[in-house]
Order: sequence, then structure tokens, then C-alpha cells
Amino acid sequence: MLYMVEMTVELPSDLAPERSKELIAAERGYAQELQRQGTWRHLWRVTGRYANVSIFDVENHDALHDTLTRLPLWPYLKISVTPLSKHPSSID
Repeated sequence: MLYMVEMTVELPSDLAPERSKELIAAERGYAQELQRQGTWRHLWRVTGRYANVSIFDVENHDALHDTLTRLPLWPYLKISVTPLSKHPSSID
């Protein structure tokens, strides 16, 4: 199943800079691993915000939830999920 996932990062102002760097590096590694696996199909930055719009390809809602909760930045993410269906006019 395909899902559009919108994520906004909201790091607390009192988070130690070293911890912030560790989390961001771990997030990048996990995101790239999921992209190589084909789970995280597309990843776009939202211009002017610490946010992204992504397309995930997973088996079901539970699999998406499991994937998202493993993100190192999970505690600091505001997330919106939209399940996607093939459009009847799509040529793919």
C-alpha cells in the first residue's frame, strides 16, 4: 500500500546540540536504508520548513505505524498520513 506521509520536525529548544546532531544523523541513516529497501519511495523537503512529504510503500497500516515509530526523530515529529489509491486516469 502507498501512503503520503507529511512530517514536521519540532525539536525542543532545550535539546542538547550534541543529542540533536546524533538524532539527525541516525534519522538520515535509517531513512536512506528504507529508501534502498524500497519502503521509503520518495522523499521531498518542504521549502522553508523543517518538514518533508514522503511516499511510503508498505504492506498495511500497522507496517507503516511500525516503520514510523522506529524513526529516531519520532518523539519530535508531527505526522499526517494519507492512504493513496491508484487514480483511474493514471497511465502507470
